[in-house]
Amino acid sequence: MSRIIFWLALVFLVIFAIRSKIREAQKRHQQQFRQSQQPPAPTPAPGYKARAATQAANDAEVMLQCAHCGVFYPASETVQANGRDYCSAAHAALPSA
Repeated sequence: MSRIIFWLALVFLVIFAIRSKIREAQKRHQQQFRQSQQPPAPTPAPGYKARAATQAANDAEVMLQCAHCGVFYPASETVQANGRDYCSAAHAALPSA
């Protein structure tokens, strides 16, 4: 009796494994079919990245280093004193070392 149960269980497991492989293959086939039916993604115009990089370089601001603390800041925010560049009026007012 135990042999019959063993063989039935074995047959059931084999059938289950085969069915799961078939379902997996069908899903994979359907996904490939759907992907082949979708139109390709639009590509950017040639030179788009080069133009974007050039635009970013043109928009970039020069950075200066404070003579007192060494912090870098945009050149539009500079405070000049005694021929040196400072990040703030407070640093420009301090005695130089």
